[in-house]
Amino acid sequence: MGYGTIAASGSHACILHWVKNDGPVSSGDLLLVDAGVEMDSLYTADITRTLPVSGEFSPQQKLVYEAVLDAADTAMSIVKPGIAFREIHDAAMAVIAGYIDSWGFLPVSLDVALSSEGGQHRRYMIHGTSHHLGLDVHDCARARRELYVDQELKPGMVFTIEPGLYFQPDDLSVPEAWRGIGVRIEDNIVVTKTGYENLSAAIPRSVTEVEAWMRRG
Repeated sequence: MGYGTIAASGSHACILHWVKNDGPVSSGDLLLVDAGVEMDSLYTADITRTLPVSGEFSPQQKLVYEAVLDAADTAMSIVKPGIAFREIHDAAMAVIAGYIDSWGFLPVSLDVALSSEGGQHRRYMIHGTSHHLGLDVHDCARARRELYVDQELKPGMVFTIEPGLYFQPDDLSVPEAWRGIGVRIEDNIVVTKTGYENLSAAIPRSVTEVEAWMRRG
């Protein structure tokens, strides 16, 4: 294993690093699994999938899941040499904020939320969208801003794209039906000369693929 696996069911998925890996795994819950294999070279994968324990997403879970998937796909679609690393996060967060606004959870306008003084949508997406991958998972995480966040993408760079949505079980800012739902989708991306390759694309991602995967299991 490249790092301590995170296996979080139900509302535990709303805690970013639920490394206790305990708690009930109940029908009707989602199970968030964040895990990666380290090779003999010491380079490691870092992949997350969120699975419906019963085998099928509820309508509410599907709504949240597809919002996160849309954010991931949008962020992935802009990856190419020359863009700044921070643009990946900005692209994902714009999608997340749009969904939060459409659901009526923003206390301000969408424009204000996306401004430098805003960020109200971050209540439900509480981490960065990407980190470089390499040795010890978070490769280069302590690099200077100009060499990390503001660095231009170059062919051969490898990083995660991992947006999420987390509605805490005691968060009164959302209706009860939303509380306790946590979803993250994480893939490993390598920059190519013309765009990108998703190294973890073979692991089911869409609602249809995940449900079919669960049925096979």
